Amino acid sequence: MILALAGRELRALFLSPLAWSLLGVACFILAWLFLVQIESFLQIEPQLNAGRSELGVTDLVIAPLFDAAGLLFLLLTPLLTMRLLSEEYRSGTIRLLFSSPLPLYQIVLGKYLAQLGLFLLLLLLTALMPLSLLLGSAIDLGRVAAALLGLFLLLASYAAVGLLLSSLTAQPAVAAVTTYGVLLLLWILNIPRSDEPGQLLQWLSLAGHYRPFISGLVRSGDVAYFLLLIGSSLWLASHHLERRRSET
Repeated sequence: MILALAGRELRALFLSPLAWSLLGVACFILAWLFLVQIESFLQIEPQLNAGRSELGVTDLVIAPLFDAAGLLFLLLTPLLTMRLLSEEYRSGTIRLLFSSPLPLYQIVLGKYLAQLGLFLLLLLLTALMPLSLLLGSAIDLGRVAAALLGLFLLLASYAAVGLLLSSLTAQPAVAAVTTYGVLLLLWILNIPRSDEPGQLLQWLSLAGHYRPFISGLVRSGDVAYFLLLIGSSLWLASHHLERRRSET
């Protein structure tokens, strides 16, 4: 039933012009950044070869692309997730979900998997850009794989947080603004680094756990952080729906 619900939700997402518009905007911006990075690399490549620098296309083109993708998708996620549950509240169809025999956690998982399916398409389109460099240069495939894993976990976390905040309000615009605020706060928490509170904020930061993947480091602590964020967000969304159903 979860997969059936996810399939229905995914079809609804792809029927939305908003989803296609955001996918198009994301791909256009990333492609433009990708081409700019390639042009910059070609301009400095003779100096790199002359100085026998260890920096290559993976460091100077692919890593900046994934770093920019993490922030760009943060800006687009609230617009994609804002309607997941808040639209159900606003239109009144949430009562049908409450009266259905399905456990509410399955409804939450179905909506989450649908959003994750859309993000997987976005991840695939992003992956095609660095992989296209194999036609003319050598790249570090292990580092690219680590970066793709990190971007997948980051997008999965974005979707979970967006779903949670969409479950808290009947106004999609409010859900979008709060999702943007929470995700941006989690992204910039690692700015202070000089003291103990800074170390705590570094641990809570999305960017602090995502950027090691871009460097080719897959650490169990970073993976656990993303899984904990995803699991807790989905559990809180399910718990909130259960409470709302008990109140109706």
